[in-house]
Parts: sequence; structure tokens; C-alpha cells
Amino acid sequence: MSPRPLTVGTAGHIDHGKTALVRALTGRDTDRLAEERRRGMSIELGFAEVDLGGRRLSLVDVPGHERFVRTMIAGASGIDMFLLAVAADDGPMPQTREHLAVLRALGVQHGVVALTKIDLVDEKTRAVAAKASADLLPAASLVEVSSQSGEGLDELRMALTRAAADLEGDLGRRSSFVAHTGDKGRTPVDGSGAPVLHVDRVFTVAGHGTVVTGTLWSGRLERGQQVTVLPSGRRARIRSIEVHDRSLEVAAPHQRVALNLGGVERDEVARGDVIATDAAGVAVTYRLDLDLLEGAEAVLDEPRAQVHLGTRDSPARVVDLGDGGAQLRLERPLLARAGDRAVVRRIAPPDTLGGGVVRDPSPPRHGPDWEPPAPAEELAPAPPPSPAEPGAFARRVLAQLEDDGPRPRGAAQLAGDLGTDRRHVERAFGELAAAGAAVRAKADVVYAAPIYEQLAHRALALAERDGATTIAAVRDALGLSRKYAQALLEQLDAEKRLRRDGDRHLPRAKTSG
Repeated sequence: MSPRPLTVGTAGHIDHGKTALVRALTGRDTDRLAEERRRGMSIELGFAEVDLGGRRLSLVDVPGHERFVRTMIAGASGIDMFLLAVAADDGPMPQTREHLAVLRALGVQHGVVALTKIDLVDEKTRAVAAKASADLLPAASLVEVSSQSGEGLDELRMALTRAAADLEGDLGRRSSFVAHTGDKGRTPVDGSGAPVLHVDRVFTVAGHGTVVTGTLWSGRLERGQQVTVLPSGRRARIRSIEVHDRSLEVAAPHQRVALNLGGVERDEVARGDVIATDAAGVAVTYRLDLDLLEGAEAVLDEPRAQVHLGTRDSPARVVDLGDGGAQLRLERPLLARAGDRAVVRRIAPPDTLGGGVVRDPSPPRHGPDWEPPAPAEELAPAPPPSPAEPGAFARRVLAQLEDDGPRPRGAAQLAGDLGTDRRHVERAFGELAAAGAAVRAKADVVYAAPIYEQLAHRALALAERDGATTIAAVRDALGLSRKYAQALLEQLDAEKRLRRDGDRHLPRAKTSG
């Protein structure tokens, strides 16, 4: 019987040799971007396959810099095992520990610790770093390696083989448990569940069209199969399937999969989307009830937090349910099933607080007897400056903008989603802005007014706290992309609530210098 497909993810601090280790193990350089090679650091996820002789493992290489923890979580969300790299000349560092916190939150328990760069240190330094690394994960094998000389690589392959065998044994016992109880949890292991793939990369191939990649969490996918792209609900057909450049008719659970999709354009699917069938029961949800894991109680101390599930994330208001759980009221939709794992991080200063298991992926709004109002509810919509009321279609567009939260769709995408002409959406934007129901921060960035004021309040508070803020700081603190952070700050500059000085945006009371 062939070994089960499994996926292993790297983890560890920046410059601790993760990508060099992957290259030494697989022969593939996962830093494919010119910017990554120029800066000597991973920015995006990388993928390779490691041949261990008796079995092959899919491998996801993740960035180690603290600015890219969101990308790391997206890559780690579907993995079965870890390969933690700790440099012998540094020992465990802050991102070593944060990556471990992410792995714990995701329930990833099997793996190997690699003490890298042993060729750069003396024996005493090496021994100290080895002990500190082993203390982090006493149950995991630790192997001392040099990606440059090759020392320890054979031992590392054997350690990975043993860890995979141990995990496979646990999965077999889990499969038996599932058969008796029906409790499938995050990743059904017998392939009988419906397919769910969280997309972590999208690109086009000339002559073939749209390709998405991800780890197949559950079920099987077949060439020619009809699937749904969530959250849009668009239907697609699987034209072809590849697993590490090999064409297959069927993809099995836990494999790294590339799907060539027919029926969807490149701009109609993105990282964070899910490829599934209706039988998978994936909820497109703005609320989650989460059973917090042991040690994650700090989540309840935060009024708002960043929630990561699959390859998507969203800010959320945290409501203590009083029974070891929390309801997370999301500002943009996540895609979830009962039993999925979520990672919860503090927004500012960013830090991983812990995680939990989805109790209910689409719960009613509930909580303690008294709850403070949600941030969007605290801010009444601005009164319209003119008597003209937005028309029915404009109000429909406003509802869409309210659902989008801090990342509103532009006119072209909204028009496509609503089945209308872009000009109609542009006209609605104008009506809403004139009535004070929306704020047009840029030509194609239009916020519902309460959401804009919520974001503005947080950006202004950031500038007051630090004396000034930047696009990058707002992007990271508010969980936005650069596009939205820039639009927000430029609108605040235009309203004279902030003042721009080069790359910095200062509170109006501050002076430069």
C-alpha cells in the first residue's frame, strides 16, 4: 500500500536557512521572484517536493520575516508536518517562537527541528543552540545540518521519514475514530469527504487560462469535475490537474495541487478563495463561534483581533461567550466548516494570541446578556448633506459596500457581481457620496461611511500614538493591502485630519522635524 500524501511546511526566523535547506533537500529554489533574490529573503510562498526514497512529501516554504506572518499562516494552514529551521549562530529567535505558536494553533504536532548553519559556528556555540532548539519541541527529532556542505542531510531525510510514518499512524487511528463517530474535524483522511481546497496562488498559463494552487484539505478532485469558487459562487470545470508538475486524473487529500480551471477568468479568483463542491458545506460567513484552545485565553482580552482561517483573514470583534469560546464578528467574510482551525492574532502590536476550532461556522448573533456595540454600530451614518435620497440601486450597492468592510470592491467587480453595467455602479457611487452614505477615498475605493469612519479613527489613533504614521504601518496595523491603506491616508490628508510630510502622515497638531 502506497504511503499517504502529506504536506510539510517550513517554519523559523528570517535568515535561518529555510529556503537554502529546501534547495539542498529538493534541488529546487523556491525563491522565484526577482525581488526575493535581490533582497535575499522569502516574500511569497514557495513549493517543492522532497523525495525520501520510500515516499515523497509536498513542501511549502514560508517567509520568516515578521511582516509576512500573514503569508506564513496562509502557507501553513493546510500542512500536516513542520520542518522548523533554527540557525546555529542565532539560536531560537522571536519568529521561531511565533511560528511555533501558529503551528500549535493549527494543530500541527508532528515534524522535525533542523539546526542549520552548523558550518559557521564552533562546537560550543553549536551545542548551546542545539539544546535551546531541542527545548522548544522536546518530542521532535533534532538534526544538525549544513545546507552548504551537505552534512546531516541524510539524517534529516530519515528523520522526516520517521515523522511522516508516525503521523500516518496517527491519521490511521483518526480515520478509525471518524468511521465510528462521524467527527471529521479539519481534514478527513480517508478521502470520503467532499473536496475543499483553499487557494494560495493564482496565475495564468498561455493557452490554458486560469490556474490555482493549494493544499487539498479533504476529499478528491477529478479532471472534468464541476466545482464552485467561493465566496463568489462562480462555477468552474477542472480542465486538468497537476501535482508537482505531474499530470493526474485524480488529486488525493493532503496533496499540493494545481488546477487549470475553465469558466473563470484570472481576476475572478484570488488567494483566500476556496474551491469546493456544494456537498462540502463551506459557509461564507461574517461570524464564527470558536472553541478556544488551551493557552489562547488572551484572545478574550482583545476587543478586536485578526482572524486567519485557511488562506484568508479578517479583522473581527471578539465576544466572550463565557464557556471557553468566543464569537468572532468579522469585517470581511471567511470560508469555514465546523472543525476547521483558526489562528487569532493581536492587531497592534501584532502578535499571535492562539487559536481555536470552529464550533459553528454560521452562528446567530449571541453572547453575554449585555454587549458593547460593534465598531460599525458605534458610528451612526453621516446625515446626508442634501435632500436627495439614494435610489434603490444605489442602496443595493451600499449594502454590498457594507458587506465588503475595509476592502470594498471596485466598480468593475461590483458590476460583474451584480450583473449590471459599470456605469450604473459609478452613478451609484456618486449618489451615495453626495448623500454622505459613502466616502470615495479614490476613484475605485469607495467605503460605506461608518466603515470609513471606523478605519479613520484607527489610523488617526495610530498617528497620534506614534507621532506619525505611514502607508506600511496602517497596512499592517489595520490588516489592509497597500492599495486601501494608501487610499485611506490620502483621504485623511484631503480632509485635513492628517498632514503629509514625505512618506509620513502627521496629526494636524504635529510639526515636522
